[in-house]
Parts: sequence; C-alpha cells; structure tokens
Amino acid sequence: MAEELEKAMPTEESLMDKIHDHDSSSSSDSEHEKPESPSALKAKIYRLFGREKPVHKVLGGGLPADVFLWRDKKLSAAVLGVATAIWVLFELVEYHFLSLVCHILIFALAALFLLSNAHAFMNKTPPKIPEISVKEEHFLLIASALRNELNQAFVTLRSIALGRDLKKFLMVVVGLWVISVVGNWFNFLTLIYICFVVLHTVPMLYEKHEDKVDPVAEKTLKELKKHYMVFDEKVLSKLHVASLKAKLG
Repeated sequence: MAEELEKAMPTEESLMDKIHDHDSSSSSDSEHEKPESPSALKAKIYRLFGREKPVHKVLGGGLPADVFLWRDKKLSAAVLGVATAIWVLFELVEYHFLSLVCHILIFALAALFLLSNAHAFMNKTPPKIPEISVKEEHFLLIASALRNELNQAFVTLRSIALGRDLKKFLMVVVGLWVISVVGNWFNFLTLIYICFVVLHTVPMLYEKHEDKVDPVAEKTLKELKKHYMVFDEKVLSKLHVASLKAKLG
C-alpha cells in the first residue's frame, strides 16, 4: 500500500507541474499578444473603389492634388476664380476665344513696348524679358501618353464591335447614352466647368468625411451587385446563349 502511494505521488506532482507550466505559458503568451494598432484596423475598413492609398496619392500627389484638396487655400481659390472668370467671359458675356487671345496679346505687347521705350528714354536698362521655349521632351511625353490611351480605346472598341463581350457593349452603350443626354443639357464649355468645380469640391469633402461615406458606398455597391447578378442571370446570360446558337447555326 505504501509503495502504491509512493508511485502515485510523483504522477500527481508531474500533472500539477504540467498544469502550472501550461498556465504560465498561456499567461506569458497572452502578455506577449499585442492589440492591433489603429492603423491596422483602419486598413481593414472598406474604402471607395477598393483603394488602398490616401486620396492625395490617388489624385497623383504633388501640386495638382494639393489644389484639388485645398491644401493651399489661396492657390485653390485663385485657380477656381480664374476658371470661373473664363466661364463667365465665354458663356455669360459671350466673349469669343480668338478675340480674347488677341486682346490679351495686344495689351501685353503694348505694355512691354512702352515700358522698354520709357526705360531707354530715361537712360535705364530695359526690362529683362525671359526667353520662353517649349522643350521637345514634354511634347513627346504627352503625345506618347495620348497614343497609348487611344490605342487602348481602339482595342476595346474593336473587341466590342466583334461581339466578344456583351457586358462591355452594354456598358459602353449606356455610358454614351448618358453623355449624349448630359450634352443636351449643357454645352461643352459649361460641362468642362462643372467637371472642374466637381474636382475642386468632391475630393475635398470626401477626404473630410471618408469614414462616413465609405460604409454607405459599400452597402450601395453590394446592392448594385445583387441587382446586376439578377439581371445577368435573367437577361445577359440568355442573350449570350442565343448569340452562340446563332453563330453555331
């Protein structure tokens, strides 16, 4: 009996040691576990159009993004004021573009001509007028970017015209129809001015209230996807099958 008790005691002690070691290891693991940082939690939040970069980076960064997001309020207000003045001149006053350019050049050349002659009459050094030259590299970069975009557009239009993608065809048709409707409401210059004002207001407001806008946008996109899946199942898939049958037949 005594021998049995002696044999049982080490096993009980070893079990207690294991339990103690497990508790200590679990407590140490829980101590080492760190709560997720606010930045990590913020990264998991849905962002509009699935973006992962800040709004400033999405707009290209640099001076244009600063202007659109009103980082420099004086510069942004000046740019918007100039755009508004141009729109008022051409739309409300009905000033013509060619007349405006000619009048500006006449005023600038007359002012510089009189200023140069006045300095020469007063035996002063004439004003330094900088030499303006446009670099060839800038034009080549712009032309290359336009060429790439046009080629991509032509490839997309060709694939749609060949009947390869019904979804793209419907999207392009709807987009062109919306543009034609909006074009009937405004002329081209007014439409450009509206887009310019939208670029100067919407990104700035979105950046301030993105935490409120993104959840609403997520719910809206989910609902639109549901409706699109139903439309795809009931209409688009049947049209695709019918077009395949027509080709095979």
